[in-house]
Amino acid sequence: MRIIAGTYKGRALAALGKGDAGAHLRPTTDRVRENIFNILSGGRFGDPIDGARVLDLFAGTGALALESLSRGARQATFVDTGHKSLGLIRQNIALCQAADRCTIKKMDATKLPENPDAPYDLIFLDPPYGKKMGERAIARAISGGWIAPNAIILWEEGGDITCPPELTQLDMRKYGDSRAYFLEFNA
Repeated sequence: MRIIAGTYKGRALAALGKGDAGAHLRPTTDRVRENIFNILSGGRFGDPIDGARVLDLFAGTGALALESLSRGARQATFVDTGHKSLGLIRQNIALCQAADRCTIKKMDATKLPENPDAPYDLIFLDPPYGKKMGERAIARAISGGWIAPNAIILWEEGGDITCPPELTQLDMRKYGDSRAYFLEFNA
């Protein structure tokens, strides 16, 4: 895994191999991540990255949020509970020398408390597939004030999702056994 573009372009991230099933880690491949960011930065959704506050729920390795920082996001918050994930996130933040723009929160994304800070403009949601954890996490993020009006949400899932009425689906792409849903929050 590496950062695809921007100020950290080409930086290799901590090696995970093909994933860690025990830790429920299945990182988004470089090719899929590049495609996702081409869609996000293609102008169709405005410019959701430049200057954004990024929230990475079920952050895993943190590659999606770090790619955002590399491409002009202002700040990123990583949410995960896994010991292995948190270690990888810390390692990858260090590799990108981005600690001054990153916050790590060890918490369950399906049980987010009320947000103590400003809401986020760009949200990555990549829960374990097939467990309806994404639905619970997005509901908590909405009710807890984590999502800014008109925020863009990229939700990766292994199948269909059930969107709350506050979200509008803008696009959906299939990548092997994964689907990437591009959504907008209508506050």
